[in-house]
Amino acid sequence: MAQLFLATGNAGKAAEFRRLLDGCGWEILTPAQTGTNVVVEEGADTYEGNARVKALAGAGASGLVTLADDSGIEIEAMGGEPGVRSARYLGDTATYLERFAEIQRRLSGVERSKRLARFVCVIAIADPLSGLVRTAKGEVRGMVADEARGEGGFGYDPIFWLPQQSMTMAELPERQKDIISHRGRAVAVARQILRELLYERREEDIADSPGRS
Repeated sequence: MAQLFLATGNAGKAAEFRRLLDGCGWEILTPAQTGTNVVVEEGADTYEGNARVKALAGAGASGLVTLADDSGIEIEAMGGEPGVRSARYLGDTATYLERFAEIQRRLSGVERSKRLARFVCVIAIADPLSGLVRTAKGEVRGMVADEARGEGGFGYDPIFWLPQQSMTMAELPERQKDIISHRGRAVAVARQILRELLYERREEDIADSPGRS
């Protein structure tokens, strides 16, 4: 089976990707499994830029087709912050509880109907053989909850309120979250990219097989 390297050290994200990519036709490998160390500076000003850097670094380090993503929460009343800096908001050592508290402080006095937000995810898939990088994007719109709720998910999930479900992303059952989340929607597109890569590799194997010219 073809192997796909996940360029992430985030355990929650890796677990979510494993669920979302189940049955995609690729064996999923993480840095911990392969002993591959991928360290990159996420200095781009777009999700796609950061995802591409991570995917290319992972492909170079592992020699495998690599999937990486960059994601964030954009809060309208904060001018789209924290955006691409979501994972580093208030600094690399800040906890999510500290980030939640600062967001609530900044939204103090903002009426609930104007606490609009969206989650964005961009996935990049890099092929070390061709050097090509293909991308997929997903997003989901909601609001910033008045307080953190729910034990599921990770990151900003406990404060991302979904009006249609009347709960935060962290309160959703995994199966439901996987369908409607920004990462779930991006993976739905990424799965097609992975199918195309498998087809291309099969065609290359057939062309290179003995007796072919």
